[in-house]
Amino acid sequence: MFPQDNDYKDEIFKTVFEDAYHCFVVVDKHGFVTYMNNSYCHFLNLDKDLVIGKHVTDVIENSRMHIVAQTGIEEIADLQFIRGNHMVANRIPVRSNGEIVGAVGTVLFRDTKEWMSMNSHIKDLLLELEHYRNQQRKQHGATYSLHDIVGSSDKMNLLKEQVKKIATGDVSILLRGESGTGKELFAHSIHHLSERNAKPFIKVNCAAIPEHLLESELFGYQEGAFTGAKKGGKPGKFQLADGGTLFLDEIGDMPLSAQVKILRVLQEGEIEAVGSVQLEQIDVRIIAATNQPLEALIDKQKFREDLFYRINVVQLQIPPLRDRPEDIQVLAKYILHKITRRTGKRVTDIDEQVLSCFYSYRWPGNARELENVIESAVHLTNSEIIKMEDLPDRLQLNNHSIELTGSLKDIVEQTEKQAIRRALDKCSGDKIKAAELLKVGKSSFYEKIKKYDLQ
Repeated sequence: MFPQDNDYKDEIFKTVFEDAYHCFVVVDKHGFVTYMNNSYCHFLNLDKDLVIGKHVTDVIENSRMHIVAQTGIEEIADLQFIRGNHMVANRIPVRSNGEIVGAVGTVLFRDTKEWMSMNSHIKDLLLELEHYRNQQRKQHGATYSLHDIVGSSDKMNLLKEQVKKIATGDVSILLRGESGTGKELFAHSIHHLSERNAKPFIKVNCAAIPEHLLESELFGYQEGAFTGAKKGGKPGKFQLADGGTLFLDEIGDMPLSAQVKILRVLQEGEIEAVGSVQLEQIDVRIIAATNQPLEALIDKQKFREDLFYRINVVQLQIPPLRDRPEDIQVLAKYILHKITRRTGKRVTDIDEQVLSCFYSYRWPGNARELENVIESAVHLTNSEIIKMEDLPDRLQLNNHSIELTGSLKDIVEQTEKQAIRRALDKCSGDKIKAAELLKVGKSSFYEKIKKYDLQ
């Protein structure tokens, strides 16, 4: 039982209605405002004292509160356009002794972006639960979720937040990044968080399909369309992805003849199978990926400019591994755990010298190269810890890249300079953290940075 003192009830009222994140408004049976909480007043940029007593249509844009108060018919999850955005509103009539005496309105999400963000966040949590329950799941279509993308650097966290924001829409997305950065993982994640997640996710590697087969692979063919065509024909990737997502990987390698047909699909939403005389309506979301500079290909007339603008509605740039060194250790240990679980070989850790080598290496093949290096080391090592001698020659040579030439003073300075550069890379340029990592005083560290022109 709650205490019955008025002060306590006043605090409950204040917490539930006045300080709540959601917006509340109450009108009488004639549509005049009798109450509006602080959140709604702040949202509308209105003085609370001036709102009370006014007709709701003079206070809230496109309001239907007075209509609900008259008809007694509730309106749940209705879209209402206010202050340049669509918001999600509930309107419920209030009855006393069987008669309508007014209505209560709530705004659950003050614009559709809030609703999509919440929806995306819930899906993200559900995917995390599924991920931990069954990390080894194998299913048709999109296999990876956002939690398979390992990294907690500022750049990766920002990128993941961008994915959550754009996943709920239907806009075309262009993923750009070097080979091995994980473009396909991001494509899978976008599909998983989208409203199309129950529909197919179909991947096309534009670089792997011969040019003379690309059109039939993309759009399918009818029986008898060409010599060797299967009886009954064959659906193309677009038909298979209908209602879902089509991932066009390495789109920069797509021949111009196919680019023209892709452009028509994006413009008209229809395709024509090889050998067919009928157009077929298709609903797909396009996610494209490339490691090539498409603008340069446009200048060379190897990629259509109009197609570029069609697929480049939203662009995500995936950073290379060398630009986020703070992710290397956690990614390396995640990969080690995944490989040892698959192979059954007992390798539990990575030597500190190996991790130091990983920080100094440039990783031209990015996360994919890191995975290959660790998998090779797991098979080659004779201990439970990956050591320098287990690494490929190129990394061992890189670890001894300092030329021991000149005087002892020169060698010491070369070594010191490289150590400071590695520490700065590891700490994303944070000089205070780098100084702490090297156990050097801040003033001394800043002097050395200036000395070696590492600012």
